[in-house]
Amino acid sequence: MVIVDYFDRLDGPDPMSGLELAEPGIEFLLALPDREVRGSGLDDLGTYISGRPAVGRKHVILRSSVDGDLEMVYGIVTEGDGHGTGSFVSVGLISPAGRLARYQSYFHPVFGMFPLPAVRS
Repeated sequence: MVIVDYFDRLDGPDPMSGLELAEPGIEFLLALPDREVRGSGLDDLGTYISGRPAVGRKHVILRSSVDGDLEMVYGIVTEGDGHGTGSFVSVGLISPAGRLARYQSYFHPVFGMFPLPAVRS
């Protein structure tokens, strides 16, 4: 799945490599608790990716689904110590070339489908 690969790259040593999985004209919406980030094009998405703080977070995919050219994942975000900071749902429309053409993601720090992991002792 393209979205799973995208998250792996965002969480990896070269987050900007996630841009390779997006169409040049990608349109996106990231709904975060304190703001919405909207944009179009690789420059806008790159600006968002490069502006994310490097805090050792990881996107843990718990469920995924594909229906034709539409991909959807549900997961949680964990920090380096393993505690969960929230859950997310992300949906991507995949182009004929196999890249994200449209992308939408919703993150919430409290409400989720499954309990968040606590800090490991």
